[in-house]
Amino acid sequence: MIKTKKQYSVKEVFETHIKGEALLPHNELHLLYDLVRYFRPKRASHTISLLELIGYLQEHPSHCRILSDYIKNLLSNRHFGRMISEVGILQDSSFFYELRKRIMEKFIPFQPEKDTLQYVLNQVFYRASDYIWLEKIDHNEYRSLFELLNFTDIFASEQTSSYGLNQLCNAIGLITQRMSGRSLESDIIYMVPEYGYLESPFLSFEREFEGVRENLLHGEPLQENNINYKQLMVLFRQCQDFVQHAYKNTSKYGITMRVNQGLLRINQQLARVKTLIDLLVVNTKKDKIDNTICMALKLIEYNCYKNNIRSFIKESTQTVAYEITQFNASTGEKYITETAKDYFKMLRASLGAGFIVGFLCIFKILLHKVDTSEFGHAFLYSMNYAFGFILIYLTGSALATKQPSMTATTVARVVEEGMKKQSKEEDKHSEFAEFFARLWRSQFIAFVGNVIIAFGVALLLVWGIDKFLGENIVAHSWEKLLSDASPTHSKLILHAAIAGVFLFISGIIAGNVSNNQKHNQIAYRIEEHPFLKRMIGTSKSKKLGLWIAHKYPGIISNFWFGVFMGSTFSIGSFLGLDLDIRHITFVSGNIAMGLYGTHFYLIWSMWIWIFIGLIIVGFINFIVSFGLSIWIAFRSRNIPSSEVFSLIKAVFRHLKKAPMSFIFPPKQKKKLL
Repeated sequence: MIKTKKQYSVKEVFETHIKGEALLPHNELHLLYDLVRYFRPKRASHTISLLELIGYLQEHPSHCRILSDYIKNLLSNRHFGRMISEVGILQDSSFFYELRKRIMEKFIPFQPEKDTLQYVLNQVFYRASDYIWLEKIDHNEYRSLFELLNFTDIFASEQTSSYGLNQLCNAIGLITQRMSGRSLESDIIYMVPEYGYLESPFLSFEREFEGVRENLLHGEPLQENNINYKQLMVLFRQCQDFVQHAYKNTSKYGITMRVNQGLLRINQQLARVKTLIDLLVVNTKKDKIDNTICMALKLIEYNCYKNNIRSFIKESTQTVAYEITQFNASTGEKYITETAKDYFKMLRASLGAGFIVGFLCIFKILLHKVDTSEFGHAFLYSMNYAFGFILIYLTGSALATKQPSMTATTVARVVEEGMKKQSKEEDKHSEFAEFFARLWRSQFIAFVGNVIIAFGVALLLVWGIDKFLGENIVAHSWEKLLSDASPTHSKLILHAAIAGVFLFISGIIAGNVSNNQKHNQIAYRIEEHPFLKRMIGTSKSKKLGLWIAHKYPGIISNFWFGVFMGSTFSIGSFLGLDLDIRHITFVSGNIAMGLYGTHFYLIWSMWIWIFIGLIIVGFINFIVSFGLSIWIAFRSRNIPSSEVFSLIKAVFRHLKKAPMSFIFPPKQKKKLL
């Protein structure tokens, strides 16, 4: 039976593994494993002490000697250079390859060769949280244990003991070579054309470190006041400036996930090199032991965090997400009204979208009657939605639920500006509250315009078809059309949420397409295309390039939104799941057709439920797409989620102060003559 921590002591741990004056032969890793297991707390956040172990070793010198020899033999000549240069650093420019690799290694961890230090760490410190409690231990206790066990620091002058220093220097040298090679690749240089004809700072840094390395291995210490160290740090900062300049240029040149991963890898390597060089700096004798202890803790940290998926996704997607949301911000500005003129302009645009959706509702009913397969219906529905949404986009009409994913980044920018202000909590987000009122009333009037016209046009068309063609196209489907609009007769909330997710994804697609176009210079390629210039002229080629750069992201976004909307039901049927979509404007048109099918004869409870359902669909469409979009926008700008509570308070304060501003625009003040 395995004893729990409370059932045994440090003494029992040693007695289990030591017989007389010698360690039992089968305990290559077991003694170290059991010591770590003994001190490992139930929660990694708890603080522990090594004083019990130190006291025991002081009382039992023979066991202290055995433990010292045991650890020295265990770690002697173990390779760790590759571990320092690779573990925890991206090894490939493919985001999905790295993600798959980390997920797989979460379940089946990578096991290195048995002659490496990483093998020992994998076997002993196998929990990802081990570094957390190890870091909390008092550093003085580590130093006391280090001296008690008579360990040798990595700066020892003996040739046989300088193995650790040599491994450390080789690892730093390898990282600098990899950085130099990656920074010279065309996709990285493209992001910083200013460096195209200059010597790479990474090459200079690599050469400078080689000189420092030679001095270190010949016994010359590296100190902060050394000219070599100062020059090394100057070059290091130039390397950092190179990467930061590349990131700043993303607004000008765009960025792909591959380029982002390459820059992220260089950034990680720079951070690793800086940490390792700091460990080589020795100003006093005390620093030699402290740096050796810090290096041991860093090795454990790197090994524990090597498969961290959350931090990998956050680091990998932040810059790309920012650029994607920046496109949505510039596009979303037009969806937020301020004056009465803008307010009624939004109403007119939403009426246009509602008019088109009315026709789309009729087309879907007619397509339902086509005798084809599930795939055929999915294709027909998708094309109906897709081309309808593209038409809405190209005519400048406004589909209300498309707005949240476009306006979220603008909201995030306003929040970010409010956070920078040094003011009271009540005033910090006052501008955001006013801005949110503008956004809400813009959404409100867009919903009103979409719903009213979609209802009227669908009703008029179904009546016209019945009147002039003699066919009631909803004679057999009116019951389903109405039940789908009721929250008590269908899974309306789930289906509305699915539509909200698709609205969010379509916004991401638009931003991603725009970002890729910018990075690949599509507008410039079209403008300078030799065939087009000869066929339609230089000026028209330029106009075509600008039109595609401006409109193509929206067209692709709306196309895929239509495909998502049109294929959901068929995919759900294939999987045996009750999946569908509910979009407020289409629900309005479906209600009109359903009511015509019943000749407007419904029990009062059904009237109430379809009205409530219409409101719920609109709210769920908005809150899901806006919530997901604002989460991405906040993440891309490093806005903490805790700020949400302050924002909600600010909105409610403004609601109490000016409730009508959430529905109608403020009256413009008359100018005095």
